[in-house]
Amino acid sequence: MTFFAKTDQGKKRRMNQDYVFASGEPVGILPNLYLLADGMGGHRAGDYASRTTVESLRKYFEKAKEGPLPKLMEEGIHKVNEEIYRESISTEALHGMGTTLVIAVMEENCLTVANIGDSRAYLIRGNVIRQITRDHSYVEEMASRGLMRRGSREYMEQRNIITRAVGIEKTVEADFFEVEIEEGDYVLMCSDGLSNMVDNESIRNIIRDSSTIPEKGQALIDAANINGGRDNIAVILIDPFRKEVLV
Repeated sequence: MTFFAKTDQGKKRRMNQDYVFASGEPVGILPNLYLLADGMGGHRAGDYASRTTVESLRKYFEKAKEGPLPKLMEEGIHKVNEEIYRESISTEALHGMGTTLVIAVMEENCLTVANIGDSRAYLIRGNVIRQITRDHSYVEEMASRGLMRRGSREYMEQRNIITRAVGIEKTVEADFFEVEIEEGDYVLMCSDGLSNMVDNESIRNIIRDSSTIPEKGQALIDAANINGGRDNIAVILIDPFRKEVLV
C-alpha cells in the first residue's frame, strides 16, 4: 500500500484548519487507517476541532477491541463528537466549532468509509472517477429533492453550507459505505478545498497519469492553488495494492 497525505493552507485563508492522519501500517486492531477533517469556527476553533477529532479518533482506534468495523467507527465518532461538543459549549473561544470527517480503512479487497459533512472519498478505476461519500450539505439536500440543479449558480453560491458536522450538536450520525476494490484502483480523500477548485475530470486525469503517488498528490494540491486556492486543501491519495519506495 502506497499513499500521499498532506494539507495546504491555500492562497486566501490566514490559517490551515484541515488536518489529516494516514497510516498504511496497523493502528490497534485495524490494518491501516486514514482520517481527514476540515474544521470550522472563528479564531483557532476550527483548527482545534479538526486536529482534536483526528487525534482523538486515532487514539480510540489504537485501544479499540475487536468488533465489526462500522460499529467501531460509529462508537469512535460518537465519542469524539461528545468531546468536541462539550468543549464547544464550555469554552467561550471554542463556541460554534465543528469539523467535517472522513474515515477510511482497507481490509484485503474491501474499503470501508464513514463521512460527516462535505469532505469526500472517491474511487478512481480506469477512466472512471466515482464519489463514494454523499455530501451533507444544503445544496445536495435541495438537489436530491429536485429543488435545485447541480452546477447552477445558486448551487455554486451556497455549496459551502453543510448540514452535518462533528461537534455542532450533542449527537451526530455518519454515513457508512463498503466498496470492493481491485488492483489498479486509487482511493482519494479530500476536503472541499480540492473538490470545489478542481473538477472531477481534472482530478481523474492527474491521478491516472504515469507519475508517482507523491507527485500525483502534490499535483492535485497545485491544481487547486492554480485555480484560486480559496480554501485550505487536504488530500489523502492511496494506491491500495502498490508498494512504492518513497524518498
